[in-house]
Amino acid sequence: MALSELAPLRWLRESRHSPKLILFIVYLALLLDNMLLTVVIPIIPSYLYSIEHEKNTTEIQTAKPVLTASASGSFQSIFSYYDNSTLVTGNHTRDLQEGLLHKTTTQHMVTNTSMAPPDCPSQDKDLLNENVQVGLLFASKATVQLLTNPFIGLLTNRIGYPIPMFAGFCIMFISTIMFAFSSSYAFLLIARSLQGIGSSCSSVAGMGMLASVYTDDEERGNAMGIALGGLAMGVLVGPPFGSVLYEFVGKTAPFLVLATLVLLDGAIQLFVLQPSRVQPESQKGTPLTTLLKDPYILIAAGSICFANMGIAMLEPALPIWMMETMCSRKWQLGKDWGGLF
Repeated sequence: MALSELAPLRWLRESRHSPKLILFIVYLALLLDNMLLTVVIPIIPSYLYSIEHEKNTTEIQTAKPVLTASASGSFQSIFSYYDNSTLVTGNHTRDLQEGLLHKTTTQHMVTNTSMAPPDCPSQDKDLLNENVQVGLLFASKATVQLLTNPFIGLLTNRIGYPIPMFAGFCIMFISTIMFAFSSSYAFLLIARSLQGIGSSCSSVAGMGMLASVYTDDEERGNAMGIALGGLAMGVLVGPPFGSVLYEFVGKTAPFLVLATLVLLDGAIQLFVLQPSRVQPESQKGTPLTTLLKDPYILIAAGSICFANMGIAMLEPALPIWMMETMCSRKWQLGKDWGGLF
């Protein structure tokens, strides 16, 4: 029994320098990174709306005026179960100057206490004000990653790929836990920004590691294609995975499942890559200014930019539009993303 239990560890130890095992680690890292990237697409708009709507409803209830009966009249409230509204009637008596004629008037004040269903917030102010908030939250990850990528590239040239790769795992795990338990916009923004740093470490170090392991051009191209398949798979699986668990289990469930998978990836990295050792690259890195002048790099960067721009524009807009116009339930917000990818 002991030998069979140690068999996977023995296989990992023997395959520590196997290019296929390195490819699997990079594939898994990119898969989980992009699952975390897209799992928030159906969750964040609905969750922010529920927070704001609950807060505004509480404020309205606490600010509700107290009606008192005066000496010359009284108030009565009638609740309608048809449209969930309260009808308040008030009777007061006025003494006319010319006699003892009493005139009774009735004042009607209708207080609508109906609440829109949580999945059908049509024309709701809280929902309309979310567009900018959700857009900034989603963009924070890409902004931080754009600023961090050049520095991670320089760092990998000095200390090697395993340490930045493992650092990306640690940062991604912290970001995932923050997403699971954050209950305010500020903490969600911090979690999303941290994810940008972790994603930069994982993607730059991972692709660089593949380039160093696969020296043949054809093999390198095939390996990078497989690794980027993990990226595509994460983008494809993330939205429906997050929306279904958010609907039927709760907000924390998809992030806790992702955190467990991230821990598994980190354990494999710790055992195989041994990130405690500094392994500088033998070749000196090309200066950033030289890379920016390379037309092939500029064409590739521009192609990636424009290819992702359309999806990035839909990320904050489509779920909110579906909530407002289609009364879509939470699990439906992520299900329809499969057709886009």
